Amino acid sequence: MGYLAFLLAMLHVYKALSEEIFWDTTVKLAENMTLECVYPSADTLTQMEWFKVTSVEKEAVAIFSPTHGVVIRPSYADRVFFVNSSMAPNDISLSFHNASEADVGFYCCFLHTFPQGTWEKVIQVVQSDSFEIAEPSISHIVSEPGKNITLSCQLPMKWPVQQVTWEKIQPHQIDRLACCNFFQGRNYTSKYRRQVWTTCTQGSRRSFIILPNVMASDSGLYRCCFQASTGENDTFVMRLTVTAGETSNQYIPFLAGGMAFLLLFVTLFTVTVTVISYNRRRKRHKRDLFTEPWDTQKKAPNNCRSPVSASPPTDDTREDVYVNYPTFSRRPKTRV
Repeated sequence: MGYLAFLLAMLHVYKALSEEIFWDTTVKLAENMTLECVYPSADTLTQMEWFKVTSVEKEAVAIFSPTHGVVIRPSYADRVFFVNSSMAPNDISLSFHNASEADVGFYCCFLHTFPQGTWEKVIQVVQSDSFEIAEPSISHIVSEPGKNITLSCQLPMKWPVQQVTWEKIQPHQIDRLACCNFFQGRNYTSKYRRQVWTTCTQGSRRSFIILPNVMASDSGLYRCCFQASTGENDTFVMRLTVTAGETSNQYIPFLAGGMAFLLLFVTLFTVTVTVISYNRRRKRHKRDLFTEPWDTQKKAPNNCRSPVSASPPTDDTREDVYVNYPTFSRRPKTRV
């Protein structure tokens, strides 16, 4: 009986070892690295746990409860911490300090939420030399913020495609966005931090994903991976650029130059008009000083002239005279 139990236990271990762990994100090992875990819904978080996962067991790393706070297991004390110190309800990313090769492996972010229940995300940490480098992009898509962008790829006709996977490539990590098994007609539920729309239809020869309301953070490389039932595989890479203000910023130098030119033109025009007006007034003033009126020439010279003209000019001959002296207020005469 004991021998049979031992064989069953060995069979269970062998089965567990042979099963491939399905990962949501691949992270390149670094001395200081972050395992990103952001719950994409607004449900209430009741408890969260981080585990290091092997084929036979789960090793507890950290646990968080809104009621009881944070607990770091002794083997990870002083080496891991939560990125969001304020513990936002949906962001429970975990950072490593002084990480080493012993930290390579699979990690699970396991959440208890209300009312949806449990939710988990699996993150794979790999060696730097094992981190897959993305192929050069083939197509380039440019979009403005706020639009719905569709990324699509045509499946090859030379062999039967069994599975198509969409990924976003970053220098430090690879996020799995969608995975469709065409033979089974099953679609993978993405654990990516933003919403992604896709379909999974048996017999389809084209695969696509839709990114609704794109933002600047959506810019980057996207890869479509094909896998055939016969073992062949191929990839198609495209680049998305969301011009978050870049399009308008490139016109700023031209606008600034145009404004400067307009200001210079207005300044020169004002100075020119002022000089011309000043010269005209100066000529008129000289003419008035050296030319006596006709009725003055008829009269005898008289040194006692009245400071006020007896016959003020009419409206037609009135002219503004600009005198460079201060204006004094007139005081009324005091009656005796």
